[in-house]
Parts: sequence; structure tokens; C-alpha cells
Amino acid sequence: MSWIVLALGAALSWGLYGASLHRGQLELGNPLRALLCVGVAYFLIGVVVPVVALTSQGELRNFNATGTATATLAGALGAIGAVFIIFAFRSGGLPTYVMPIVFGGAPVINVLTTLALHPPKSGINPLFFAGVLMAAAGAGMVLYFRPQS
Repeated sequence: MSWIVLALGAALSWGLYGASLHRGQLELGNPLRALLCVGVAYFLIGVVVPVVALTSQGELRNFNATGTATATLAGALGAIGAVFIIFAFRSGGLPTYVMPIVFGGAPVINVLTTLALHPPKSGINPLFFAGVLMAAAGAGMVLYFRPQS
């Protein structure tokens, strides 16, 4: 499967995430119940699926410390993000406010972090920075011109 199809699948999943999480949280009556459900889903999809797949491939071995620690940190950052979103909803934020901040801010932070960790081999085109500013401005416009809830 093409990487672009997979990336679009992630965008679709994460695009539906905030509204679904908010609704589940409201239905459950306690945001920590929603977080528990998110954790169960992460476990089922993030642990069971790769264990079965790696076992079937004979690859459930040879983990190195650096890769394991870095990937575990990445997973923790994802889970911490879910906690922040849940508590943003609990504090009165609605998906129409919270998610544009998350999904507008995350790409900008990702690009800056990636540049710091993997500096480019040549100069950066100024239009790259214009794109970063446009992404931030786009999130601001989505917030400012959001439909009234």
C-alpha cells in the first residue's frame, strides 16, 4: 500500500478522534473513563496486533535499548497528548476549539523538532517557512471562523 494512502488513513483516523473522544467522554460522564477506553484501544491495537504480527514473522526479538526507549517515549507522548485533550474537554473546551489548536500546532512543532533532530544538508527554501506560517495561520483561521456550537 502506498505511503500516501496510509498517511491519509492516519489523517482520517485522527480527524475523527477529537469529536469521537468528546462524545464518548460526555456519554461516559467522567473523562477518566474515556481515557481508560482509549488505553484499552491502544493496548489492543498497539500491543496485540504487533505481537501477533511479529510472532508470525519470527521477529519478536532483538530489541535494542535506544530504539526501545525512543519508541516508548513516542508512545508516551501520544498517550500524554490524549490526556491533555481529554482534560481540555473536561475544562469546557469543545472539539471545534481544541482540535484545531492540536492539529494546527502539532505540524508546526513536528517540523521544527524534525529540523532540529535532522538538520537539512542544504539551505532551506524560504517558502518552507512561509508554509509553516501558513499552517499556523490556517489553524488560527479555523478557530476564528469556526461554526458556532
